Parts: sequence; structure tokens; C-alpha cells
Amino acid sequence: MTIISSKEFATHQDKYFNLAINEDVCIKRERKIFRLVYEPVAEEQAVLQPDDDLRRAITAEELKKRMRVSISNFFADKQ
Repeated sequence: MTIISSKEFATHQDKYFNLAINEDVCIKRERKIFRLVYEPVAEEQAVLQPDDDLRRAITAEELKKRMRVSISNFFADKQ
């Protein structure tokens, strides 16, 4: 773990951003300590062309309607 002052961080930001990839970097400012966290950005998922699965899909509203009917039928049998 590396602890640096906010002034040191402001002066050498690139150095500490690169360092944060492999180890913890903490920045001390007055009586507070901030942790610099590296989190890789997920690559964007490719947009796929519509296929049969998409054409068979139903909307959320249609799903709610069907579920209400199914639930009503389920509890109607219990009475």
C-alpha cells in the first residue's frame, strides 16, 4: 500500500494512476484518507442482429397479463 499527500498526487497523477492498477494507493488530505481504486471498464457487448428468439419474445406487459391469468387460475383451483 502506498500513502501519499494530495499535493503529491496532484503533481504526479499519471504515476499514481498507473501504480493503482497493481497495488492500493491512498491519498491523505488533512485528516481524511481516500483510496484510489482501479476498475477495468467492461468492453461493450456487440449488438446482435434480430433472430428467431427475439421475434418470439414477449413484452413485459404481455408477461404481466399472462402471469395474472396463471396466478388467478392457480388460486381458483385452491378454493
